[in-house]
Amino acid sequence: MTPHAEVSPGMSDSPAPTAQKAFTAFLSENLEESTFPAFENRSHLRYTPEEELHDLICVGFGPASLAIGVALHDALDGTDPSLDDVPGLQGRRPKVAFLEKQSQFAWHAGMLLPGAKMQITFMKDMATMRNPRSEFTFINYLHQKDRLVEFANLNTFLPARVEYEDYMSWCASWFEEVVSYDQEVIKVMPEKSANGEITTFAVVSRNNQTGRTETRRTKHVVIAAGGRPNIPKPFPTNHPKVIHSSKFQYISKQLFKDHQAPYNVAVVGNGQSAAEIFDFLHANYPNARTRLLIKGGALRPSDDSPFVNEIFNPSRIDCTYNQAPKLRSTTLTEDKGTNYGVVRLNLLEHIYETLYMQRIKYGNSPEEEAHWPHRIMPYRRVVDVEDSPVRKDGVRLHVQDTSPLYFSEVPGAEEKKEVLDVDAIFVATGYFRDLHETLLKDARHLMPGGDLKEAKWTVQRDYRINFENKRVSDGAGVWLQGCCETTHGLSDTLLSVLATRGGEMVRAIFEKPGEWDSADVLGGYEERM
Repeated sequence: MTPHAEVSPGMSDSPAPTAQKAFTAFLSENLEESTFPAFENRSHLRYTPEEELHDLICVGFGPASLAIGVALHDALDGTDPSLDDVPGLQGRRPKVAFLEKQSQFAWHAGMLLPGAKMQITFMKDMATMRNPRSEFTFINYLHQKDRLVEFANLNTFLPARVEYEDYMSWCASWFEEVVSYDQEVIKVMPEKSANGEITTFAVVSRNNQTGRTETRRTKHVVIAAGGRPNIPKPFPTNHPKVIHSSKFQYISKQLFKDHQAPYNVAVVGNGQSAAEIFDFLHANYPNARTRLLIKGGALRPSDDSPFVNEIFNPSRIDCTYNQAPKLRSTTLTEDKGTNYGVVRLNLLEHIYETLYMQRIKYGNSPEEEAHWPHRIMPYRRVVDVEDSPVRKDGVRLHVQDTSPLYFSEVPGAEEKKEVLDVDAIFVATGYFRDLHETLLKDARHLMPGGDLKEAKWTVQRDYRINFENKRVSDGAGVWLQGCCETTHGLSDTLLSVLATRGGEMVRAIFEKPGEWDSADVLGGYEERM
């Protein structure tokens, strides 16, 4: 099946299969193919000039926006029955653009460590849960890459993380024509029509290559900008040796070029990323001294058992959204053990085994353990950070050690203070997901209660932002992705629901009849490409 291929007029007498009835609308006499490079794969979406009014602009082109693009392709392709009656996509190709600040598609590139596995089944890819017939399933990716049989021989639902990133990059390659990379969106501004109603938005971005500011106008905006690294106090946010885990793969190669050198490294955090970094350093820098500082007493395993995994079912979003706020907050707190501050059991067991080997080699007493090259240090909290006086260009950590309160065999134990001098520290402390608040600063007067300093944007079940009544046209709007966990549940920032959510977004944005420009209609009408 190659629905992305151009169809010649000579084929028009042969009706397409029912599943692809929308496909015949893609006959176009006006498209100048020489305008664009030859794409190995090509979605049904086409480039829209900057100056034209867009139907949709997505801020960010990570997995969330990619899922929307895939759902749009499937809707135009006619292979997804759940999207075959969307009014805004009937016989017309929407004017869509994706703006991405990175220079190419990348997903957690700073944590693509050797041997790292996915934590969810490949069945929860960009399409399968919504449309198993899509060209964008992980299975079809394997087929196109001629690895399907060999992958089946692995007998696993959990591909390597590097392979899944390649899968998503392959999906993203289909949309090169409608993605503008190196475009960092600065703000999203509402625009009034003659009657005073907001009918469009101006999306202002900066070209990171040229520094030039560009503006595109659109009826609908999706903000899916991802998270920004959380480096909590007392860690400095701009110190070259204090690095967030999201940059580990890049920075560690620059800082630690000699794999046999006796580096001193600290890692802070008690989740999957911290554990992966600690394990990587142990395996690849045998002469280094690594310290994993955790706030609790032990690394804890994630719970991915079948019943618990139902938390991430698409249907749970409705349940979560409709709960009373207090109950929803309690439920989210109870469920966080599935995703936050936990480690996959197989990695946890592997780390324990490697530390056990140190007991054999270096000794098992507390005094001997203090000199192990690789240690997990529980009940530790960093209280101050300064330049190290003993490690050149290094960092000194002042650490509060409360472990005696928990582990002492005699009464009256007290907290202790420790000093660690390290060449670098990697902070695996999660992300902030609040960039939309900054981007929508010029629209704050449209927020209910926006004059209050602490007021935040709220969203409806379909992720559409709540504006003040009657201020924004029904034919315009802004949607949020990846920052709605408090209302939509833990799956909001994860890959688990992207396929179905992408379809929901397409329907929410394009479902209203009568608001679409007929000049875009394909098949006998003018087509502005």
